[in-house]
This record gives sequence, C-alpha cells and structure tokens, in this order.
Amino acid sequence: MSALETFDVVVVGGGPAGATVANDLARRGRSVMLLDRAGRIKPCGGAIPPRLIRDFNIPDSLLCAKITSARMISPKGVAVDMPIDNGFVGMVDRDAFDEFLRARAARSGAQRRTGTFSVLERDERGVAIVHYMGKDGGDVAVRARMVVGADGANSAVGRQAVRNAKKTKFVFAYHEIVEAPAQTKEAYCGTRCDVYYDGSMSPDFYSWVFPHGATMSIGTGSAHKGFSLRNAVGALRKRGDLASLDTIRHEGAPIPVKPLKRWDNGRDVVLVGDAAGVVAPASGEGIYYAMACARFASEAIEQALDTANGKALAQARKKFMKAHGRVFLVLGIMQYFWYSSDKRREKFVSICRDKDVQEMTWQSYMNKELTRSKPMAQVRIFFKDLGHLVGIGVH
Repeated sequence: MSALETFDVVVVGGGPAGATVANDLARRGRSVMLLDRAGRIKPCGGAIPPRLIRDFNIPDSLLCAKITSARMISPKGVAVDMPIDNGFVGMVDRDAFDEFLRARAARSGAQRRTGTFSVLERDERGVAIVHYMGKDGGDVAVRARMVVGADGANSAVGRQAVRNAKKTKFVFAYHEIVEAPAQTKEAYCGTRCDVYYDGSMSPDFYSWVFPHGATMSIGTGSAHKGFSLRNAVGALRKRGDLASLDTIRHEGAPIPVKPLKRWDNGRDVVLVGDAAGVVAPASGEGIYYAMACARFASEAIEQALDTANGKALAQARKKFMKAHGRVFLVLGIMQYFWYSSDKRREKFVSICRDKDVQEMTWQSYMNKELTRSKPMAQVRIFFKDLGHLVGIGVH
C-alpha cells in the first residue's frame, strides 16, 4: 500500500463544485487529483448571475447568451414579462463551462484523471484509499488525506462516507438541447428566458425555454414518480412551435431539493454541490450555489489539513447556511405554496406583474441575497401577496 500515489485532496466529480475546490486548493499549493467521468453533462438551464461572473472570474467568451428579461407563463397562457434594468443574466453551455473550470484547475496544478469512482477504503493507518475504474476498465487506487464528494445528487461518496446522505429528496430534471430557430418566435427570443408554471408540464416544479445562442435548452422537472418528463418537453415544444427544430442532445438527472443536514464525516470527507444538496428551491438554480459551497469547502479543507482536525470540515456547511440559508428557506416556502396547484400558479404569475416584485426579485437574484433596500417596497409586496392569498385585489 505504501507505493500508492498520495494526494492532499482527491476530488471526485469535475462539475462546477468539484472543479472550484480543485482550483482553489491547487492554487494554495496543495496536491490535488480531480477525477471526472468522461462525457458527463448535467441537464441544466445554464443561467449564471453577475455575482458568479465576478466572484469566480468567468470570461465573457463563455457566455453564449445574455438575458435581459424573463417571461413567466401561467397555466392559462397569461404571459408576464420581467425586464432586467441595467444588467443581464449570463447563459452558459455546461459542456464548455465545466470543461473551462476543469482546465483552469489543471493550470493551477491539479492533476486530472478520467474514471468512475467505485469505493472508499482505508489503509492500516485509517487513511482514505479512493478506488476508481480507469479508462481501460481496470481498478486504480490512490491515497488521500482529504476526499471531496462532488459527484452529484445521490453521491456515491456521500452514501459511503457521510451519515444520512442517503436520505436526500430529489426533483428529476430532463432537457433537450435544440438548434435555435433562425428568428424570434412567440415561444423563443434569444435574450429572454421563458418559464412555464403549468401543472400539465410539471405538477410540482416548472418548465423552461432558455436561449443558448445557437442552441436552446427546453426542459422540465418533477418529483412525481410516473410523470413523463420527455412527454412534457415534447408537449412544450409543440406548444411553442419548436417541435420541428433539430435536437442536438438530451440529458436527465436527479436534482436535490434541500441541503443535507450534514456534509462531512468529521474526519476527512466533505460533500459539495449537488452532493451536498445546494440547489435552490423554487428556482432550481444550482451553479452559483455549487461554486459558493465549494469555496467554503476549500477553506474548511485548508483549515483541516493545517490543523490535522477533521472537525474543521463542518465549517463548510455552517458558513454556507449562514450566507444563504435564509434564501433557501424563503424559496422553499414559496415553492411549497405557489407550486401546489394551477390556481395558485395563476396567482403567482399575476404577482410577477408587479414592478416592486420584479425589482426585488432581480436584485436578490443578481446579488444572491435577500435585498434589504427599499423597506416600503417590501411592505407593499407583503400586503399585495396577502391580498392574493385571500382572493382580494390589492393595488
């Protein structure tokens, strides 16, 4: 066992979270191995807020589209436009975006390996041994002082090493990457995200048409077993006169709906990204939160390595929830209430017409925190929401 290659950190999974951890720690001089499966692309609308672009130094060349408005569509087909004042939301293709992040980690010094994680074992001293299936199908083993599970929802690392990681609840997402039409259609505009709140296309989540420059993402999600996501996307394409467009590829995957109560084993394993459950309720947004989670995790790992105290890994979740837990709570309540029936979805879309709601929504999304500005606007929104709940008009 002494001949095994040894790393300070082995990161299992090369999505935005895993690549961010690998990059951060490699830049600090740690020996890092980044393991990723070949050909893995996650179903994702691909939206990234300005804060992510700033915090993680994302070059403009990676943005395949810049969104300046969103359109919310109700079950009855009522469409409400929500323009972004003096700003934009970036759109990325996950195959190019994730590869950029992995390549950046490699330039920082992380060693990239291609393979599929299989099992986590221990040597005679209790040090972690990570086994994975290499490109040739053979078993490869490496030793790690720290292991990062960035292997997505239903994480194999988490199931083997972190207590209660198996109890994660999921929304299952499916999308099709489609060739964009040559010109604007009612259901497609290259600078607008369309979001459908319609129980026939998702009984508990939403469906989307997101532009990606030369392509577009058309997708939906649901936690209801037996609900056909493919049929729902097919219906959405027909509804928007998008059915005849060429399909380039399609992907499906489980998406977690709530952060795990524990991300680490108190010793040498910590989870990040979807493996930790950091996908925002209601919106399903995961890229920013995955990378923010990864940054907190890299800081916790650095502390754990410096002090030889695995209990420091708990700081990753603690700091993330302090920064974003309130947002997740509010969005979870919103999804539970407003997505529960088409009648409520209809009212939800109606609320989105309000200028105060639009401004505060975009401010919170762009900056990744619940805005505290304009307290009177918040008071007005409260009473307008209350009016919708009890069924009276409030203006």
